[in-house]
Amino acid sequence: MTVPVPGLPARVRIHEVGARDGLQNEKSVVPTEVKAEFVRRLAEAGLSTIEATSFVHPKWVPQLADAEQLFPMLGEIADVGDVALPVLVPNERGLDRALALGARRIAVFGSATESFAARNLNRTVDESLAMFEPVVARAKADKVHVRGYLSMCFGDPWEGPVPVHQVVRVAKALMDLGCDELSLGDTIGVATPGHVQDLLSELNEEGVHTNSIGVHFHDTYGQALSNTLAALQHGVATVDASAGGLGGCPYAKSATGNLATEDLVWMLDGLGIETGVDLGALTATSVWMAEHLGRPSPSRTVRALSHKE
Repeated sequence: MTVPVPGLPARVRIHEVGARDGLQNEKSVVPTEVKAEFVRRLAEAGLSTIEATSFVHPKWVPQLADAEQLFPMLGEIADVGDVALPVLVPNERGLDRALALGARRIAVFGSATESFAARNLNRTVDESLAMFEPVVARAKADKVHVRGYLSMCFGDPWEGPVPVHQVVRVAKALMDLGCDELSLGDTIGVATPGHVQDLLSELNEEGVHTNSIGVHFHDTYGQALSNTLAALQHGVATVDASAGGLGGCPYAKSATGNLATEDLVWMLDGLGIETGVDLGALTATSVWMAEHLGRPSPSRTVRALSHKE
């Protein structure tokens, strides 16, 4: 039953991360052909932004070591329905690899905390920003769209609660480098709605506009949907989600799965917010992938609609 709430966006763009953020945290390596089929099915379900893979060194993320083999297999998907296939790049070498295969949307990934920057990037926060500077500059010169991921925006497993001003400083620095959009990551899932709105307000006050912000929530404490609604109430219209609730973070062991795309679509459909996503087709895709992974989907909506416990 559709019951709209006044003041929310009319349409939300779902930035689907299951094929990258979801699969990178799996213990087993998913065959390249299965990954390509996963992306194809996600596109057919109506998702228009599907993060395809990561050009990080295979030593660090072996589950995505097949980026060079996978990305060329996705060309026909990108041509159908104007589907965007962004990829992660950690540095200039990663950018070179991505551009060589024709990638037109990239993402860099920073940290709001020193502890996570050291573990994830082997650098300080400022050193990581310096590393991103030529990556973003080269990408923009080539008219490539750049997303800036910012991890640990609400809490850090080593440092605890992260001060809002600290997050805003790094977020603004990423945008000042030339990023087209910013994704705020609740990497360990500790955010609550008031915290979300406070951070968004502070970012606005520092000149980071809501229309360039996306949110990326993890469901560790069951707060991902309530935090998403808080962001929507603030005007955010880009939400990251992972089909079937796949994923976490290999460098933050307390990070459980991402917000499930199906759970998000169920809520948005109920609010009368357009997404372009066919929930039935998406659920079938997640059931199919869960079978390949050998375990049920953690998404409540997938379980309810597929009648599987």
